[in-house]
Amino acid sequence: MKDPAKLRLKPNLQGYAELRKKFKWSDAEKMVDWFPGGKINAGYNVIDRHAKGPRRNKIALIYDDGEGNATKLTFQQLFEMSNKFANVLKKLGVKRQDRVFFFLQRSPELYSGFVGAIKYGAIASPMFPAFGPDAIKDRLLDSGAVVLVTDSVLKKRVYEVKDQLPELKHMIIVGQDVAPNEVSWEKEMASASAMFETVPMDPEEFMYMLYTSGTTGKPKGVVHAHKDIVECHLSTYWVLDVHEDDVYWCTADLGWVTGVVYGVLGPWSNGTTQVGLGGRFEPERWYKTIQAYKVTVWYTAPTAVRMLMAKGDDLPKKFELSSLRANYSVGEPLNPEGVKWAMDVFDNKPFHDTWWQTETGSILITNFPEMPIKPGSMGKPLPGIEAAIIDEAGKVLEQGEEGNLAIKPGWPSMMRQIWKNPAKYNEYFRNGWYYTGDTAQIDKDGYFWYVGRADDVIKTAGERVGPFEVESALIEHPAVAEAGVIGKPDQLRGNIIKAFIVLTPGYTDSPQLREDIQKFVKNKLAGHAYPREIEIMQKLPKTRSGKIVRRLLRAKELGLPLGDTSTLED
Repeated sequence: MKDPAKLRLKPNLQGYAELRKKFKWSDAEKMVDWFPGGKINAGYNVIDRHAKGPRRNKIALIYDDGEGNATKLTFQQLFEMSNKFANVLKKLGVKRQDRVFFFLQRSPELYSGFVGAIKYGAIASPMFPAFGPDAIKDRLLDSGAVVLVTDSVLKKRVYEVKDQLPELKHMIIVGQDVAPNEVSWEKEMASASAMFETVPMDPEEFMYMLYTSGTTGKPKGVVHAHKDIVECHLSTYWVLDVHEDDVYWCTADLGWVTGVVYGVLGPWSNGTTQVGLGGRFEPERWYKTIQAYKVTVWYTAPTAVRMLMAKGDDLPKKFELSSLRANYSVGEPLNPEGVKWAMDVFDNKPFHDTWWQTETGSILITNFPEMPIKPGSMGKPLPGIEAAIIDEAGKVLEQGEEGNLAIKPGWPSMMRQIWKNPAKYNEYFRNGWYYTGDTAQIDKDGYFWYVGRADDVIKTAGERVGPFEVESALIEHPAVAEAGVIGKPDQLRGNIIKAFIVLTPGYTDSPQLREDIQKFVKNKLAGHAYPREIEIMQKLPKTRSGKIVRRLLRAKELGLPLGDTSTLED
């Protein structure tokens, strides 16, 4: 139970039970600005409306490069920067709904460029800066990206695959090392006009896309529309509970959906001052960031919470953290220990776990500020969201029964498309429900409890990794003949990636070989997407058609029953 006396501000969401009965999405649509004729632009809502009103000179972004050097930008300054970038796109001949990708470290250029692309009417997509050449190629090739904004260091990875990207016309480079065939960010932004009329978009026109991993094949492009801003705004207001004087910090990179929705769209639509921190995770620097900028609302991930916990309770006592009034978590289930730890360390301010996905576009089930937290629970659905536990036939299951977590389609921030793959999109929707791929159950008080994934997707440190991607990268290594990959439970990361491999004849197992294979995969995919454990096998369990049965690898690793083996090879 939270102590109401410790809540410094009255939560924005009041009377949850009554709201569940009365709320209509048309109510939320009144909270954002529209153009005549029912048109909208999320970028206008995020920046322009504040620059044209009383928040004009309010600080929108405090960007700390990770070394303690802070750049503070007002809504007016971000308005002008995003306008300039929109004009750069115009000069390059970019068309409405062309794909504009960003491969940058968190920076003012990334924030302003992303918003500017949306204001222009392009489809924006930030990529995680740790991606290797293969991950970059998969996304740029599938999307048909026309523009890539990157920097003089990261561009080297792009050039490893650039000759395989026929539709990529322009590379805009942030920094000094700009080749004759590239476009200079600094030069073009300096000469671009700060005046731009944000393009009124149809609510269903596409705003941004992000690639997410599945159990098979390459990552899939999840596409979101401008109308998403309705729910991004409302969920930030109700769940993250931002108020006018808050300083808000979302620790997620823009390469992940949390960084887009709750590191750009939702907070700025609400006119919130937010912190952006560069550099790598370091507990001391994170605490120092809260202290230096007097962060009041903090949204982070369970892996980060566990890493902070591992550093002990004495470290946070060295910092002044009393500015915090509300803490939130996302990415994977937050274990009860994390909730209780925060109650002790942050003066009765627990972490509120939030559940959502790249495909859902915003928080759908959560622990609300006005409600008691059940440590380990996902919480309750937002007003306007109908969630249930159902079986494969679409039958709603009883309280306490385990089944598929499903949502009634039609919420504003729902994905609109899997890029160029309607069959894959349709797989999500059956029996009048959106199947999330998660299994869960509901208790007698209406709280949802996460059980696990219904598929083989691995959640490691809060990020989704498709086993197929890792297996594909592994077998490109000359020493690896076959590979099967699973998620193995891990106290710190939730899961780690474990690979079972069959060596190519002529290769012998050694610590050096395993390390070389790990490094190879890390360089091809990303720093979080490599196997932390490798086990050498004589052969892998397969069906008669040759498909590796990951279920049996998992059963072997975790000591679980083998189940049906009738479809296996001898």
